[in-house]
Amino acid sequence: MATMNPFEQQRPVEGIKKIIAISSGKGGVGKSTVSVNLAAALAKRGLKVGLLDADIYGPSLPRMSGTLHQKVELDENKRLIPLERFRVKLMSIGYLVDEDLAVVWRGPMLFKAMDQFFRDVAWGELDYLLIDLPPGTGDIQLSVAQKVPVAGAVAVSTPQNVALTDVKKAIDMWAQVRVPVLGVVENMSWFIPPGSTERVQLFPKGQIDSWLDERGIAKLGEVPFNPNVGLGAEAGIPVVESDSKSPEAEAFNAIASRLIETVPLT
Repeated sequence: MATMNPFEQQRPVEGIKKIIAISSGKGGVGKSTVSVNLAAALAKRGLKVGLLDADIYGPSLPRMSGTLHQKVELDENKRLIPLERFRVKLMSIGYLVDEDLAVVWRGPMLFKAMDQFFRDVAWGELDYLLIDLPPGTGDIQLSVAQKVPVAGAVAVSTPQNVALTDVKKAIDMWAQVRVPVLGVVENMSWFIPPGSTERVQLFPKGQIDSWLDERGIAKLGEVPFNPNVGLGAEAGIPVVESDSKSPEAEAFNAIASRLIETVPLT
């Protein structure tokens, strides 16, 4: 008996040119912060951008984008109409379920939810759809890889080896599901205290650079730590909007430029 190819059900999403997955092997590395700022940075270039919050169990996009407690409506074709902020079209389970309520779903329900986020959302014409994935290498990552052609994946890490250990697993997962790894974003790379010019390592610098070099994987950029980035996330205003000249915003903008170069639209 022939074995079914798990990627046979993969179909493009009408109107979307490129899909990019933003992933991490573990939580707490700032993956959602990176996703929101990259989406906003791409949109500031005049590109048509969407951001899908695929973390069904812990959606953070409503709060980070300043759309908390807002609900989506249906169009005439019974499709969900994305919210829009900072010129980015947004979709999250958080617009359908109250923030304080747990989503207790098993694998098949997750697969169905992801299919609906791709097929039953009126995304319109998009140059890039970024997918903010949950931490780890589970059902949602597999569902995305099986359902749509992903142009590439970005892995987010912090500098220390304990984070690198989990990033290796995320990168290996993408290799197994045939999704090219575009590179790694090192978040919270250093901190410069007020009144100083000296970089302080909040996390011990591990072997991330040498490991990436050995495998020919690009480092897309390094984002410094600044409390204002976290404050902006809590307030729903990404730093590329709230402080566009800051080193953190410049880092996100540089990463966005590298993404455009790595995944061109033509």
